[in-house]
Amino acid sequence: MANVVAIIPARSGSKGVPDKNIKLLAGRPLLAYSIAAARLTNNIDRVIVSTDSEHYAHIAQEYGAEVPFLRPPKLSGDNSTDYEWIRHALDWMQNEKGFIPDYLVHLRPTTPLREPIYIEEAIKRLMQDNSATALRSAHEMIQSSYKTLEIETGYYKCIGAGSLDLDEANRPRQEFKKTYDPNGYVDVYKSRYIIKNGKILGDRVLAYITPRIAEVDTLEEFEFLEYQVYKNPTLVSRLFG
Repeated sequence: MANVVAIIPARSGSKGVPDKNIKLLAGRPLLAYSIAAARLTNNIDRVIVSTDSEHYAHIAQEYGAEVPFLRPPKLSGDNSTDYEWIRHALDWMQNEKGFIPDYLVHLRPTTPLREPIYIEEAIKRLMQDNSATALRSAHEMIQSSYKTLEIETGYYKCIGAGSLDLDEANRPRQEFKKTYDPNGYVDVYKSRYIIKNGKILGDRVLAYITPRIAEVDTLEEFEFLEYQVYKNPTLVSRLFG
């Protein structure tokens, strides 16, 4: 049976929303929501939080996650990549425990209101596709990106078109291909692919379409999230009972 580890990043240096990962939503730190969703997902074996903060680590442990190491400061800055901290976690597991999980499930604290059933299905999908290098979640965009514009020498130009003729973008939306916006619902990686290739996604990333979900990068987005929870308390009770 495959071994599956949820890995939740929670660095302490957020600038847009200070201490964003532990900011309280309906009385619980944002980090706790991803931990709860992972623990309710039937095919996840362990839940590990990668953080540079002892304070964050203590909070994560209170909500049932493991924090077996602290992430080095050099991997916790604004410009640190997902590959760097994920590779650090894998190296720690291999070097300290002699263990490499088959799959890593990446759950961002900034996307708190997940349904565990979608996480479980995502893991199953990647397990069933031997040719896929990873799985990434996305939702369908309200408007196809082919109807959006870029600017060239001061004039609008249709995205992906070789012409400045904007009538192309005014065609009915049904005539354009659907496009998708990657979100933070769930990403699933193959550990050995990461170690072998030095990248987390690769060139055959399995598409996994989820419902639209609120994500938090600004204070305004957090306030909207609070409003959603206020209007629909079951969004919280489904995770915490």
